[in-house]
Amino acid sequence: MALTFRNAQAIDAERIAALVNSAYRGEQSRLGWTTEADLLDGRRTDGREVRRLITRRNSIFLLGQEGPEIVASVHIEKTGDHASLSMFVVEPIHQGRGIGKRLLARAEQTVQQAWRVGKVVMHVITLRHELIAFYARCGYRRTGILHEFPVNPTMWEPKVPGLALEVLEKNIEANLP
Repeated sequence: MALTFRNAQAIDAERIAALVNSAYRGEQSRLGWTTEADLLDGRRTDGREVRRLITRRNSIFLLGQEGPEIVASVHIEKTGDHASLSMFVVEPIHQGRGIGKRLLARAEQTVQQAWRVGKVVMHVITLRHELIAFYARCGYRRTGILHEFPVNPTMWEPKVPGLALEVLEKNIEANLP
């Protein structure tokens, strides 16, 4: 089935939250290669947070669909002179089919069209070596800038001490029309 893209609407918030949580946390996430189940317990997000992000100015949740099924999503947001990318997920049973690469390329294209910024940044858990390698193959570079992993005991608890996030970035300026 063909992969199509669209911007999320507030009505999609609960479905997106369920997708994000299934790809990052819990046993279902182990069906794919992007799991954080060994690093964190709990949920990554909830419908209320996703709804807030969908309706916020300069913020877009981009969805990848096969027919009516949402199989991938990513949050992009204009932050100053760049765009931030977060909650990038492909449903675990659909991983390894190139959906992530296509969604990432579409997100970069959306950033350029919507905000005409030349750089995309993201924060990735430093222990996620395979994920960092995927982003590197897609043109993102490690900056060496580290941030302490955020604490949110009402949503998640770390399973390992000392988690940190590294900033990755990609210059997309050369692709501006």
